[in-house]
Amino acid sequence: MQSSGFKLRFIIGIIMAFVALISYYSKNQTNPFTGEDQHIALTPEQEVAMGLQSAPQMAQEYGGVYPDNEVQQQAKAVGNKIVSKLEDEAKTKGIAIPYQFDFHVLADAQTVNAFALPGGQIFITVGLLKRLKTEAQLAGVLGHEIGHVIHRHSAEQMAKSDFYQGLVGAIATATTDPNSGMGAGQIAQYVAQIQQMKFGREDELQSDEFGVKYMIEAGYDPNAMIEVMEILEEASGGAQRDEFMSTHPSPANRITKIKEHIAKYGGGKY
Repeated sequence: MQSSGFKLRFIIGIIMAFVALISYYSKNQTNPFTGEDQHIALTPEQEVAMGLQSAPQMAQEYGGVYPDNEVQQQAKAVGNKIVSKLEDEAKTKGIAIPYQFDFHVLADAQTVNAFALPGGQIFITVGLLKRLKTEAQLAGVLGHEIGHVIHRHSAEQMAKSDFYQGLVGAIATATTDPNSGMGAGQIAQYVAQIQQMKFGREDELQSDEFGVKYMIEAGYDPNAMIEVMEILEEASGGAQRDEFMSTHPSPANRITKIKEHIAKYGGGKY
């Protein structure tokens, strides 16, 4: 009976894994701007709607919007300068950017952070903004976040999350060992988490490259992106982190890559 139960669980687990696999790989879209083939379920319009709906709650979690309209307009001006260059390139490709970009400074003075929601809503905390010394540094931060939107990283992560959750559920169903210290389902969940962290690091490096390219297009010194990395490292207290267990690459690794991107896109004149 016990053997029969195991076989049934195993068969169900295999079916679940197969369904998760088919579901993930059937979600195929070509990014019209980057040309990347991506596994994504959402449409750009759904990304925009999701971002707009989520923006007020996300702002509230960081103390709301910073109550200085001049500061808000400065951030919007720099962000829109990057977006303008992006739209110019899109026109040469005969495509339109489907996202609604807007830039917001959040009132949280303690948190050093910037992030983008799907569809173009981009945020920077005043805690990070006050550490920046130049407009070019702000352009580097916002350009990086615009890169996340254009590369559709959030939508990709959602599809990947669904896929790995499906695999975790399949393995947990198929394997049960009550006598072991760590169940197969727990191990699978751990592996899935690490795998998603890897994708997160790759996304960050890709957005760094995007930021460098469009900083140069907009007339900003791309070396300011290196300065941003140094500011982030200082803000973290200079603590050495285990990069393998982090969703972000270490600042030192990012700086090396950023220098390569500056050379690639002709930023050596600065």
